[in-house]
Amino acid sequence: MADDSKQTDVGARYAQALFDLALETKVLDAVEADLKSIKAARAESADLRRVLESPGFTAEDKGKALTAIGAKAQFNAVTQNFLGVLAANRRASALPAVIASFERLSAAHRGVIAAEVTSAIKLTAAQAKGVKAALSQALGKEPEITTLVDPTILGGLKVKVGSRLFDASLRSKLDSLKFALKRA
Repeated sequence: MADDSKQTDVGARYAQALFDLALETKVLDAVEADLKSIKAARAESADLRRVLESPGFTAEDKGKALTAIGAKAQFNAVTQNFLGVLAANRRASALPAVIASFERLSAAHRGVIAAEVTSAIKLTAAQAKGVKAALSQALGKEPEITTLVDPTILGGLKVKVGSRLFDASLRSKLDSLKFALKRA
């Protein structure tokens, strides 16, 4: 299995190329919306994750899956071409890193801070607004938050801003307690 830092480096390079092309062709908003759609589809579909991450599927299979998604969702031509290149170059498994890097580049271009908030259950609109207000006060800038649901954290929140991760999840606290008890 490829190491995560290598995937992140690959993702950053591909994201930079896509960002530059989207900016140059004046389709940045459309490409960003397309990538958010893919991110959501990937999060919701175990089958899609399996196809993109498994070495058992060929680059051609992965390309067909990404092309089908792009065509059905009527993605921008730049996004569709990019997905084809990503699959043809056997980098479909780096898609999450590409999307994360692209979101950071786009947020920096717009002058906002991107934050990824993970909770055990879906946040209500009021909770999301509260988290956004707290982040705004802590960061001194207006954040653009993306919310994710991960039941394995049990409770609390994980907030990722840039390369910093603030982990106030129940899972993390239990793991810390377990480690402390083992040392005692």
